[in-house]
Amino acid sequence: MNLDELQKMAEQEREVKEGQPQKIRVCMGTGCVASFSDRVLQALNEKCKEMGLERDVLRLEVGCLGLCSNGPLVKVDKHNTLYQHVTPEDVPTILESLKEGPGEGDICPTDLPFFTRQQKIVLENSGVINPDQIEEYIAADGYLALLTAVSQMSPTEVIAEITHSGLRGRGGAGYPTGLKWNTVAKAPSEKKYVICNGDEGDPGAFMDRSVMEDDPHRVLEGMAIAAYAVGADQGYIYVRAEYPRAIKRLKTAINRAERLGLLGKNIGGTPFSFHVEVRVGAGAFVCGEETALIASIEGHRGQPRPRPPYPAQSGLWGFPTLINNVETFANVPSIIRRGAAWFAGIGTEKSKGTKVFCLTGAVAHTGLIEVPMGITLREIVFDIGGGIPNGRKFKAVQTGGPSGGCIPEQFLDMPVDYDSLKSVGSIMGSGGMIVIDDSSCMVDVAKYFMEFCMSESCGKCIPCRVGTAQMYHLLQQITAGEATMTELALLEELCEMVRDTSLCGLGQSAPNPVISTLRFFREEYLAHIQERRCPAGVCPITATEGVLSHA
Repeated sequence: MNLDELQKMAEQEREVKEGQPQKIRVCMGTGCVASFSDRVLQALNEKCKEMGLERDVLRLEVGCLGLCSNGPLVKVDKHNTLYQHVTPEDVPTILESLKEGPGEGDICPTDLPFFTRQQKIVLENSGVINPDQIEEYIAADGYLALLTAVSQMSPTEVIAEITHSGLRGRGGAGYPTGLKWNTVAKAPSEKKYVICNGDEGDPGAFMDRSVMEDDPHRVLEGMAIAAYAVGADQGYIYVRAEYPRAIKRLKTAINRAERLGLLGKNIGGTPFSFHVEVRVGAGAFVCGEETALIASIEGHRGQPRPRPPYPAQSGLWGFPTLINNVETFANVPSIIRRGAAWFAGIGTEKSKGTKVFCLTGAVAHTGLIEVPMGITLREIVFDIGGGIPNGRKFKAVQTGGPSGGCIPEQFLDMPVDYDSLKSVGSIMGSGGMIVIDDSSCMVDVAKYFMEFCMSESCGKCIPCRVGTAQMYHLLQQITAGEATMTELALLEELCEMVRDTSLCGLGQSAPNPVISTLRFFREEYLAHIQERRCPAGVCPITATEGVLSHA
């Protein structure tokens, strides 16, 4: 399929969609399926058959509609009505609304700030198209960027467009994407690889999983454009085994794209070929680190290696390798279609575009959101998130997963961008954002993330293997009321040692939750140590009078 044929097919698909009957979209994202949206879809199909509406009502299986806390979600296109907490028993009411208009039923207002304050690029097709139907992706201008790039642009021009867009890696560190692509392109080698890092493992994070489930062709298209730009002909998507729905949809998408000549040999009738395979990981958090991920694909134990050499020079099987995460690749088609200037016009001076977050924790509206860089934490938590429920007070927001930090109330008006988050001891990370209210103990929060890092350490280097275990043990002592100021001083010393001497990013960033909570909530540590009490009433401290002596 060449560019002209693709555009003709897209136009035909759009005409078909416009002429289709009334549409009901059922969210089949993992969150809604966990709440039995599959039963809702089954009941909808059965009721339509019973009422003779099979041809009059089109039932669409779509990806995540965003507001995960209110699922299962069903959207009726005719009057733009979003039904929430839907059960099979609600199906007759939903079908009646096609005739009578929205009336009874648990309806979620679509003018909530949760929906209106977002700006979607990566998620523009989520909740709109059926992820298993390549025709629907093509009707939404899918693969237009790829065929435009391979037929009308040189690899250098593609890299220049990505560079001028200001896109930074969405996997955590925020490394300039164009610079990474350029490094791989210049590496002298006849063989090169492209890897998509879908090994998302942060607690409370499901951004990449949702993108792979809801819009797999967007990820594949971004990878193919990257491969053309850097001179690679083979790609791998590394996905953890806990994401079976994403794995299935990616494999289906690869097969259907290959049938249309949009992946595989001579894409778009050009000399460019690109083959993609899905590799399933065992769920080790450390395999989110580039060199550990490469080792896993090669069939070795997932452990990091010292750098340099960096993967851009010597990666998979010793060849130059480009690694970006799911969200980074998902931005690429839109940048090529709409231009670098368009993307660079969104966000801040040094953080361009949008960012997908998983907004979870003590907030009224939890789910998947995409917002422009530079939006404030207050806008995310209190406007989009709807504030803190149950009459509780905001205490902190934790960004960046186990590698991030806890940001207190005084920074709520801080813009969310790479540099601002770093300045307060946190990171953007892949996009986890956990809201914490005043019922939580910040020492206990730090202990939770330290336990995670300790359990996920691959054990290759002593600072991480032993250091995280010792830090967790010290936090246990503090929360049990068994620590003195000596243990607190040792904890701080260990934070610096583990951060500065660990081999990879897991160990280097593991102390961040401890460092940030010590910085902004030190009084809670002191209350545990000096007064043997947990201000939040969470920790297992034995209530005694007096103050511990300082060792």
